[in-house]
Amino acid sequence: MSSGNQWSADEDEGQLSRLTRKCRASPFVPVGMAGFTTVVSYGLYKLRHRNNQKMSLHLIHMRVAAQGFVVGAVTIGVLYSMYKDYVRPQFFSVSKK
Repeated sequence: MSSGNQWSADEDEGQLSRLTRKCRASPFVPVGMAGFTTVVSYGLYKLRHRNNQKMSLHLIHMRVAAQGFVVGAVTIGVLYSMYKDYVRPQFFSVSKK
């Protein structure tokens, strides 16, 4: 079972280099993750100062805000990828000689 075409994990690649490579491939995913973390952190901070608001309502608002940020970041990433792959080559194509 030791054929040459089987997949094997790259032993030299560490966690940080793998994360860096994936961030370069899709840069808006880390932005979405950072926004999600920021919204959740802010929500936990504001949990102490919610006055008369019910806990469940506060948690629902924070969940919607965090999901909205992630969906927005992913949407912007998809639009940027479409621009980079389809629109920019049409207007800025270099003639090949």
